[in-house]
Amino acid sequence: MKTVSLGAPRSSTVKFRMPTRDNLVPIRVDIEVDGQRYRDAFTWNPRDPDSEVITFAKRTAKELKLPATFVPQMLQSIQGQLAEFRSYEGQEMQVKEKIMPLKIDLRVNNTTIRDQFLWDIGNLESDPEEFARTLCDDLNITDPEVGPAIAVCIREQLYEIASQTVSAMREAKMSKKRRAPEFASNSKAMNNAVDMFKYFGSKGSVIRKKEWYLYEPVVDVVPKEEAAVVDAKEQLK
Repeated sequence: MKTVSLGAPRSSTVKFRMPTRDNLVPIRVDIEVDGQRYRDAFTWNPRDPDSEVITFAKRTAKELKLPATFVPQMLQSIQGQLAEFRSYEGQEMQVKEKIMPLKIDLRVNNTTIRDQFLWDIGNLESDPEEFARTLCDDLNITDPEVGPAIAVCIREQLYEIASQTVSAMREAKMSKKRRAPEFASNSKAMNNAVDMFKYFGSKGSVIRKKEWYLYEPVVDVVPKEEAAVVDAKEQLK
């Protein structure tokens, strides 16, 4: 069972960024053209020049032997998500030690993984990619595509939290409140956030305890033939 050691509570206002060590944007692409479908999920450095997106789209279409018509669609999808992320840059977000449950429910190739765990959303040095690699090692998951998919899933949830705290602080300033909410949100996930220091104390740790045994990782590896049948059915939807 992994634990995350905690220190004293901290709170600070920073410019918008992912609440992780690396400021990477989770990107999800799902495009269908003339009956062919391309789906992928990955992370992108928002500091990379836009020309890199063009190169990536062209290279991907070439490697997967996709029609050239996929390239502009891919560009539009990736650039749109990067533009949304960049629209938050320069704005303030308040960071405070809190824990909240994150969930994973993924099927990658013929591997299905479901898990739920607590994450310190105030830790700007957290590393979803390292967490995903460790989780895969612990669960003996050998498919190299599962780890990156888990990391993207985590980053998507953290991105939602970060963008929501920016919106919350903006609204607080407009209403001239004395104190801006910290990672406040109306979302169900955000309302489950708990003050880490108050709940565990300065020397506590985050663990799966009591009813958390219900959320132990679940991994299911199905034969490739069965996975291919499921993929075929999804393509018809």
